[in-house]
Amino acid sequence: MVVAGTGTEVGKTWVAAALARHHGPGVAARKLVQSFTPGTGPTDAEVLAAATGEPVDDVCPPHRSYPLAVAPFMAAARLGRPPFTLSEVLAELTWPPVALALLEPAGGIRSPMTSDGADTVDLIDAVAPDDVLLVADAGLGTINAVRLCLDALVGSRVTVFLNRFDGGDALHADNRDWLAARSGARVVTEVQDVLG
Repeated sequence: MVVAGTGTEVGKTWVAAALARHHGPGVAARKLVQSFTPGTGPTDAEVLAAATGEPVDDVCPPHRSYPLAVAPFMAAARLGRPPFTLSEVLAELTWPPVALALLEPAGGIRSPMTSDGADTVDLIDAVAPDDVLLVADAGLGTINAVRLCLDALVGSRVTVFLNRFDGGDALHADNRDWLAARSGARVVTEVQDVLG
């Protein structure tokens, strides 16, 4: 399963980690590349490793971890590290035998991750996952963001996860109901419903 996001900071790492904890044994997570601000808390790979029990270097190879919070290919260039392509990153991808494999790209689905301009849509085309979990914020702007992402993900089986959903918030509820009725995608608000 690819755990994608409508944008940066929508919580896809936290949702992936929660999904891994909910699933229990037999799950692995991979973060192909990551960039971050040092000293501001755990990296995405550290969060995923804690949730799955895997070594952090298995989740994201150290040479694909960039201590600068910009797009990973930009971070590599600014840090004087070699450029990298989607093919190179995918060639490094390994999985143990597991029941659930979670692959988290960087940024939103159209954010370029690699030096050749590949984004999450290109990644999904390359790996052909069984499922795509599209993480979106539950509040203002969600319908537009989700619809734009779904347009780019035609042909994939997509579940929309409205993160930070508050059932008592009328806007959150309206967004959920509208998307469930009109988007053509399955819409969930609880981690336990993702694999249902």
